[in-house]
Amino acid sequence: MASLGRELDREGMVDLVVDLCTRYPIRSVEDPLAEDDWAGWALLAERLPGDVQLLGDDLLATNAARLDRAIDDDAVTAALVKPNQAGTVTRTLDVLERARADGVATVVSARSGETCDSTIADLAVGTDAGQLKVGSLARSERLAKYNRLLGVVHRSGTELGLATPFE
Repeated sequence: MASLGRELDREGMVDLVVDLCTRYPIRSVEDPLAEDDWAGWALLAERLPGDVQLLGDDLLATNAARLDRAIDDDAVTAALVKPNQAGTVTRTLDVLERARADGVATVVSARSGETCDSTIADLAVGTDAGQLKVGSLARSERLAKYNRLLGVVHRSGTELGLATPFE
């Protein structure tokens, strides 16, 4: 908010995000608060409209212990999962399974600067993650992931749909 010439404390930021999500058709908010402001995240989760996804990225860092804390604190409704941040497929699957077990939506995500490897699309479909985040269609490494996703879905005979809260 420095560009607007004002600073907001935790409650001010929560109020701002809730106001924006109430006035506009926002369905997902990613990392609206500081990554270690656990109390703020819990407050925001409590106050956000029920149809808005509160997505933890930096808060969780694809880390099982941080996800467990977020679940215990009721601080998120969705977890962003970055396989290369987790470090191994096993750790990635662990985070996805823990989230699902506790009713937390999952978003498998690529990271900027990735290659054209499209394994992430298989991971998202294979784990029934519900959401895949790879960015706009402007770059070839992103198109490779979208093309793979469409190919997997086409061959499986299933249809792509909108995940909650986007239905």
